[in-house]
Amino acid sequence: MVTVAKTGNEAMAEAMRQINPDVVAAYPITPATEVAMIFAGFVANGLVDTEFVAVESEHSAMSATVGASVAGARAMTATSSQGLALMAEILPVASALRLPIVMPEVNRALSAPINIHCDHSDTMFVRDAGWIQIFSESTQEAYDNVIQALRIAEHAKVRLPALATTDGFILSHCLENIEVIDDDKVREFIGEYKKENMLLDTDNPVTIGALDLQDYYFEHKMPVAEAMRNAKDVILEVGKEFGKKFGRTYGLFDGYRLDDAEVAVVVLGSTAGTARAVVDDLRKEKVKAGMLKLRVFRPFPHEELAQALGKLKAVAVMDRSDSFSSSGGPVFTEVRSALYDMAIKPKVMNFIYGLGGRDVGLADIRSVFDALGKALKIGKIEEPVSYLGVRE
Repeated sequence: MVTVAKTGNEAMAEAMRQINPDVVAAYPITPATEVAMIFAGFVANGLVDTEFVAVESEHSAMSATVGASVAGARAMTATSSQGLALMAEILPVASALRLPIVMPEVNRALSAPINIHCDHSDTMFVRDAGWIQIFSESTQEAYDNVIQALRIAEHAKVRLPALATTDGFILSHCLENIEVIDDDKVREFIGEYKKENMLLDTDNPVTIGALDLQDYYFEHKMPVAEAMRNAKDVILEVGKEFGKKFGRTYGLFDGYRLDDAEVAVVVLGSTAGTARAVVDDLRKEKVKAGMLKLRVFRPFPHEELAQALGKLKAVAVMDRSDSFSSSGGPVFTEVRSALYDMAIKPKVMNFIYGLGGRDVGLADIRSVFDALGKALKIGKIEEPVSYLGVRE
C-alpha cells in the first residue's frame, strides 16, 4: 500500500484502473468528466484491457453499459447530475436484469437553474431505481467504496447495479492523501467475474428484454426487492473483509460519540467531517452530542438505524436535497419511518441545506444542535422541516 495525494475523481478512476473492467462507456459531464477522462488515458496508455466506448449521451452510456453487461462483460460507467437524470430510463432496466454494473457518481445539483456544484438531488432523484447507493465522506472512502461496490454488486445473493458517490468539487476536485492498495491485492479482493445468464452463451440461451405483462411482471420484480434485502448482509460482510485485509472496516453507517449522546445529527457525505468537529466542540461544553454518518442509503438500514438512534432524545436529519413533498427531504422521511414503531422514540426534525453547493460551516451545524436543544427545552418541535442558510 502506498500513500499518495489524489482528488476524488482521480481516486475513483484509479479504482477503476485496478478493477480493469471489460467495457467502459461514458459521456462527459461536470464535475464527473475527469473520472472517465483519466480512465480513458489508462486505456490509451495500455494500462488496462478495457474497451472504451465514447458515446453521444449519458442515456447511450448506460444503454451501452447494459448491453455489454448482458453480453457477459464486467462493465462500468461514470456520471453526474443531468447525466444521471438522462440515464434514469435505463437504470431500472439494469436492476431488473440483475446486472452488476458499478458507476462512480459525483453528486451535483439538478437543473434548473443550471448549477454545477454539490448537492444530493441527482442521486436522490433515482433512489428507487433498484441500485445500491453508497455515499463517501472523503476521497479515501470514494476509492474504497468503488472497489467494495464491485464485490457487493457481483455477489451471488445480490447481482444488482451499484452507485458509489462522492460530493462534487468538495471531494471530486480537492486533493487528499489516500492509501492506494497494491494492484494485485485489489484483483485478489474482487476476484474473477462469475458470469450469469449471458446473452452470448449459446449453449444456455436466455431471453433479454421480453414483454412481461400482468401474468409475470410482479414475480419478476420481486427478485430485485429480495436482492436489495440480501445486500445489507453482503455489504457488512464485504466491509468487514475489506477491513481485515486493508485496515479500513466499513458498515452501513458510522456512529460518532453516540453511546451516551442525547442529541445527534444524521448526515451523508462530506458534511460528516464538519459535523464531527461541532460534536467535539459541544462535548467540551458538556453537551451530550453525537453524529450518525449514513454510508448506505440503498438498501436503507431501517432496523439498524432505529437501534442506533432510538435511545436519543432528539435527532436532526440533514438533507442535501429536497423531495418537494412539503414533508421533508428523502433521508428525513426514511429515518422518521424507521423510528415510527418504537415505543419510545426521539423527537425528529429535518434541515434541508447546502443546495447548489452552498457552504455549510461549523456555525450552521451548531445552529442545528441549538434547535435540538430548544425542542427538548419546550417539549415539542415547532418547525419539523427547516431550510438551513436560506436568505429570506
